Amino acid sequence: MRLARIATHDGAHLAVVEGTLPDDPALDGLTVVDITAIEATFGDDVVAVLAAGDAGRAAVTAALAASPASARRPLAEARLLAPVPRPPKFLAIGFNFRGHEADAGAAPPAFPLFFNKQTTCVTGPTDPIQAPPSSTQLDYEGELVMVIGRRCRHVPADRAAEVVGGYLVGNDVSARDWQRRSPTVTLGKSFDATAPTGPWVTTADDVEDPHDLRIRTWVNGEQVQDGRTADMITDCWAQIALLSSVFTLEPGDLISTGTPAGAAQQSADPRWLRPGDRVSVAVDGLGLIDNEVVAAPETTVIDPHRRWPPSGPTAQGGSR
Repeated sequence: MRLARIATHDGAHLAVVEGTLPDDPALDGLTVVDITAIEATFGDDVVAVLAAGDAGRAAVTAALAASPASARRPLAEARLLAPVPRPPKFLAIGFNFRGHEADAGAAPPAFPLFFNKQTTCVTGPTDPIQAPPSSTQLDYEGELVMVIGRRCRHVPADRAAEVVGGYLVGNDVSARDWQRRSPTVTLGKSFDATAPTGPWVTTADDVEDPHDLRIRTWVNGEQVQDGRTADMITDCWAQIALLSSVFTLEPGDLISTGTPAGAAQQSADPRWLRPGDRVSVAVDGLGLIDNEVVAAPETTVIDPHRRWPPSGPTAQGGSR
């Protein structure tokens, strides 16, 4: 099942994308079914469906069975939104593909190199990537992204598949100059609107083996990455086992699992992304994201509203 979020005249809706993906990365010939138009209680929460497991998918299937013709339209007529717009956590791993670390002139890390991405970096599968004016070294990284579907802790690798709700396509766009300024790399990985994800979440029951998928990236129509998830150094299940040994994973957490060789920084003459470029990433069986690079706005933004009474724990006398 492909669970998506779509823009409508009354806000974001939950949707299902139906049809057979073509062999090439295009999304032609697919149909989108507006689930919220059939049953308003679904809202637009993809994560809630994933967290409900079999019951969630059954509820969506029932809505599909009852869907009128008016709830269906060609995917080309819909605007897809980020499936998980504000994940509780956005985690990623660096130098995790054989060949990627060698091209960068580095040895594989002795211990998996995980980092955080601030969640305001998330943007939609066709929305612009905002190139920060403070960076001159903006890079692409096509990746497979896991979406956690069950709250979990201390999950052994041989049970890790049980906690994955689904998978999506991601582009871990990185400001390399900022990345090198801090040993945590978080700043270079977290600029607003630099992490397109989507085009939907393919539920885990429809992905036979996440370790046998092809990942490709194009910049302005030229293919720059072509790898397979079989080349991961630390596979998906080992990643979940390690992360969950440190902290609780929650429904909606995103884990970006690494990129194959071919990123710009690995070239002797890097071709950094700049406004006007177009970047596409496809993962076989999961779809395509396609994003134009634009100049990020530099306008100062300060929320003018002071809300009272406050919400959250302090409003009920909780800890500050």
